[in-house]
Order: sequence, then structure tokens, then C-alpha cells
Amino acid sequence: MIWLSGAVALLVLVAAAALRAAGASLVRTPRADALHDAADGNQGAEIVAGLLENRAGIQPAISLVNATLLVTTALLAAWMVSALLSGPGLVIALIGAAVIIVLVGDFLPRSLGRERPRRIAYRLAKLLKLAISIGDRAVDLINDEDDNNSYPAEANSDHDVADREEIRMISSVLEFSDAIVREVMVPRTDMLTLSADRTTAEALDLVLEWGFSRVPVTGRGTDDIVGMVYAKDLLRQMASSREPLPVSDISRAPYFVPESKPVRDLLRDMQSNKVHMAIAVDEFGGTAGLVTIEDLLEELVGEIVDEYDTETPMVKQLDDGGVLVSARLSVDDLNRMLGSDLPDQEWDTVGGLVLGLAGRVPVEGERFDHGEAVLVAEQVQGRRVEWVKVYQEGHPDR
Repeated sequence: MIWLSGAVALLVLVAAAALRAAGASLVRTPRADALHDAADGNQGAEIVAGLLENRAGIQPAISLVNATLLVTTALLAAWMVSALLSGPGLVIALIGAAVIIVLVGDFLPRSLGRERPRRIAYRLAKLLKLAISIGDRAVDLINDEDDNNSYPAEANSDHDVADREEIRMISSVLEFSDAIVREVMVPRTDMLTLSADRTTAEALDLVLEWGFSRVPVTGRGTDDIVGMVYAKDLLRQMASSREPLPVSDISRAPYFVPESKPVRDLLRDMQSNKVHMAIAVDEFGGTAGLVTIEDLLEELVGEIVDEYDTETPMVKQLDDGGVLVSARLSVDDLNRMLGSDLPDQEWDTVGGLVLGLAGRVPVEGERFDHGEAVLVAEQVQGRRVEWVKVYQEGHPDR
């Protein structure tokens, strides 16, 4: 019986170690990478991509199951040791067992999971899915019990507000770790640039009009970014010389990054290189857009508004019960806001979703049904969708 307990304890410890390694690897696997690998036929990646849709709920569920396994291991080990030893030997054996359980069940597998995130997450995807399913149910039961024993809402209003803000910040951090440059950049069609043959006097007038401190400089076109001009360099040149120069003479080297680069890595690189603006390029080397360090920080803390920003809300509530959204709003943000389930894997923005549903450039007023939602191309300029009306199930226009 004693040795059977030891064998069970060993198996439970191995399960805890595997889950700890899998959990550490899962939270460090970008969902974009998992989706890419899933498209190549990796079944483990497909499971991981599905789990990462609810990234905020992963850690509590895994931690609860892992803690249960470790406690079970400790109890079995303690019972086995106490049956075999007594006195000082028992104390030493218990301490040794505790150290082994912590090392094997927590520290070592966590380090391994961090070193090889995708490989371990994919191989242990089924274990992760099972553990998260069990952990989610247990967490829900605990939360329901807490709700039944909670104080009146009035007494907890300030605490609830703080909790909501904390949850929002945590969610932002988790989503930030999963985002890529393409999802946060200013698209090429919205970029304001200066031609390299402009004079410094002309450039200064435009920079003051736009209110930007840094502007990309183009050669043959937007796909040919040859430099970056700083407002302070323009002011310095105009103050030291009356003769205007070509902008290209004072422009600095641009900083290029792939549009698929994780934003967490880009923020770290921009900080270490002391760069405030980067040009995002697509897989063919063309300009995809630009991203500033302010764009990256806004992903964490929300909008940062300065004296040059014009506040145009991206979402407007309509009197008829629908919402008017900017075509640049991400599909993921719209889903969270409306509780809808619009596809966010093929299209990053609402405008891209409408173009995808239409299969062409839609005309103004054209509507598209998708599941329980209706999207109406409210404003179209040229080949670009600007604003979209969205109605949900139950609305008269649905």
C-alpha cells in the first residue's frame, strides 16, 4: 500500500510538472504564430490558438489545477514518509520531499516551458485543453460562491471600480503580448509623408500644419521611404541658415520593421535603439504603414491625447439602436464591445471585414449579413470603406 501511494504520488508529480511546463509555454506563445502553424496542418497549434482566444482565463484555470496536483503529491508523499520514518529522519525526509516537489513540479518545468514555448505548448495541447476545461469549471464554482457571500453593492462600489480598472489593465497587457505590428500601425493610406525634393521651408510649414514631430520622407513613392525628418532638425536648419535645403539633406535613416513583428519585441527594440517611429513593411518589401512608440503605449494604457490630437470617436451610438464604427476599428474590439462573434482571423479591421464579405468595393448603403449581425457600408470614398453601421439580432433592420 505504501509503495502504491509512492507510485501514485510520482505520477501526479509528473502530471503537475507537465502541466506547469505547458502552461508556461502557452502564455508565451503568440496567437498569431499558433494560427500560422495551424494553417500548416499542426493540430496542436490549432488547439493552442483556440485556447488563446480567452488568454485572460488561462492562468487562473491552470494554476488551480496545478496547485491541486502539487498538494495531492505532497499529501501522498507525507503519508508515505511518515509510515516509514519517525523522529529526526521524518523531519529531514519531509523537508527533502518538499524541496523535490517544488523543484520538479514548479521551477524546472516552468524554466523549460519558457525556453521552448511553441514546441511544448503544441505537444501538450490536449493536456492543456483538459486542464483548462476542469480549471474553468472550478473557478466558476468558486466565483459563484463568492458572489453569494458578497456584501451589498453599495459598500463595494469603489472596490468594484478598482477591480474593473485592474482587470482592464491586465487584459491590455495580455493582449499586448499577443499583438503584432500590423494590428496597431497607422496604415499606409493614412500616412502623411514629405517628398525628398521638398525644401526645408516647405517641409517646416507642413510639419507645423500637421502637428507632427517626425514625418517619413519618400523618394519615388510611398513604397520608397528614404528617410525620416524631425521637426527639431527643420527648426535648427532654418534658424542657422536662410537658404532652404532639400529635405533629404537633413533627414535621418528610417527604422524598418516587418508588419508581423510582435509589438512587445518592437517596444523593447525601440527603447533600446532610442527610436520613436518605425516603418512597417510587408512580406514583399512594400510599405505597410508606420508605428510610433505612442501607438504601442496606447495599447497598454489607452488613448494618449495631446494638444495636436483631434478626438474623433471610432464608435458612435445611433438613435435607432445600431452603432456607427470607423472602418479602422479592429474586429476584435468590435466583438468585445457588442459581444458578437465576427471573424477576426482573416481581417484585422471592420473595413477589411466588409470588403471580404462583399468580395469587391461595396457601394454606400449596401448591407451584409453575417450570423447575428448586419453590417452596412455607410461611407465609402474611392476604393476605401470609411464608416460602417452595425446592427445586431433583434433590431428592425436585422
